Amino acid sequence: MADKTRPIEVRSHDPQWNALYRIEADTLHTVFGPEIVAVHHIGSTSVPRLPAKPTIDILLEVRDLDAVDQFNKQMRAVGYEPRGEYGLPRRRYFPKIVSGKHLFHVHVWQTGDPEIERHVSFRDYLMAHSEMAKEYGQLKQELVAQFAGDKEQYMDGKHEFCQEIEKTAVDWHRT
Repeated sequence: MADKTRPIEVRSHDPQWNALYRIEADTLHTVFGPEIVAVHHIGSTSVPRLPAKPTIDILLEVRDLDAVDQFNKQMRAVGYEPRGEYGLPRRRYFPKIVSGKHLFHVHVWQTGDPEIERHVSFRDYLMAHSEMAKEYGQLKQELVAQFAGDKEQYMDGKHEFCQEIEKTAVDWHRT
């Protein structure tokens, strides 16, 4: 369900991404309050020195996923668009788009969902294995250059590499 009309932009890591994440995490704590179990900065913007699309991905781990839908009005009030599962079962998805730019993507899963471990493991593995992060960053930059805005081909091009990292990362995380 990727937005195929948005051009792909991958840039060098920006140290400000972590500060922006922390500010937005505070906003999300205000919206969801005690429903939040944990907030995680995920995706490429969370990994130092890794080139990334300049959209900050945030994973909210909540007590009760069904309760999340009650916060749609509050999420709209702070600039997010509620999109429900948006193609991924057991998730709620909220993008924050300003002037056509995707600034934040909030992915919400109920505590205990395996997607949480998958995303956090992927991030932690790349943080701990800088050569793998470097290889992944190079692949992303090559794909952007090769496919000049074709988001579907870009995503397909990195899919197998990401699957391999994810499997290794989850195994690594469990040990």
